[in-house]
Amino acid sequence: MGVTDILLAMEGKAVFRINSSTMFNHNGSNATNQDQTVYEQCKHIPSILLFYLGLQFVNMFLGIPSNIMVLWLLLKNKRDSSTSDIFILHLAILDTTFCLIPPLELVSIVYITNSSTWYVLRFFYGMKDSSPLFLSCICVDRYMAVIHPITFAALKDRQHRVVCIGVVWLLTLAYAAAKCVDKIINFEKTFTVMILATFAVMLFCNLSILWALRKSSPGQDEMHPVKKKAFKMVLIILAIIVFNYFPPVALFPFQEYFPRDIFQCYVHYIAFGFMDISSSIQPMLYLCKDMSCSGSCPCRDCADPQIELTSQYTHSFEN
Repeated sequence: MGVTDILLAMEGKAVFRINSSTMFNHNGSNATNQDQTVYEQCKHIPSILLFYLGLQFVNMFLGIPSNIMVLWLLLKNKRDSSTSDIFILHLAILDTTFCLIPPLELVSIVYITNSSTWYVLRFFYGMKDSSPLFLSCICVDRYMAVIHPITFAALKDRQHRVVCIGVVWLLTLAYAAAKCVDKIINFEKTFTVMILATFAVMLFCNLSILWALRKSSPGQDEMHPVKKKAFKMVLIILAIIVFNYFPPVALFPFQEYFPRDIFQCYVHYIAFGFMDISSSIQPMLYLCKDMSCSGSCPCRDCADPQIELTSQYTHSFEN
């Protein structure tokens, strides 16, 4: 008899608790009696749990210091910041809080059979689920800077970004609270819709920027150095976005086609392992860019390519 069959046989209820960013479902009643830990429920595929937990602890040891350093740099260089830095700042705050949970997660998976700690974990999972909203804001901001420089320049000093940050945090906290309560039927489908929509926005913005940068200026055979620098950075960002977010985008819409235990013990751990490690990769990318600039370039050349491109494009249109 398989794990799922055993659980279905227990008092006619199915209580299968999983530690992913979207999977902590109670099917049937809201019973909380649980005789097995998550590790025992998925012990037929232990390597996947170890893979996931390993990535989470990498997140903790790399993500916390790197995100704190990003916060320090952004606050230190506030006067010279680009328009996207406000979104990067809040994304770093969100990722720092998420990187705090691996010890509690490890204990909950291996040792705890009740649901008390999972209320806390679900809240943090809900916050991480919403991180693509901040990434989408960054991508849209850079899209406007490169593709619509006149409009971007007109809106550059407006307070709409603060309003946007407030709306994203409101959505993030509302989503996390709803996930924490875990009373909404089929609530996990909300994540599927959100990740598909944000991934589409990020993909469209970055591909549009790459297409615009790839085109040479009139009378020039080679790409402008500023364009080349921006092209490489956007290409790296796009590759990271695909690496981190394509697995859940590709797998979660087809959740119903997987056997229940295979999806809950295998598929979603792989998908969210790749997604959650973004909490370390994104700040490390920012720090690498900052260190490469400070080590080899004067301050003026370290400016965000977005700013230089916007100035260049706006000047060409005005002339």
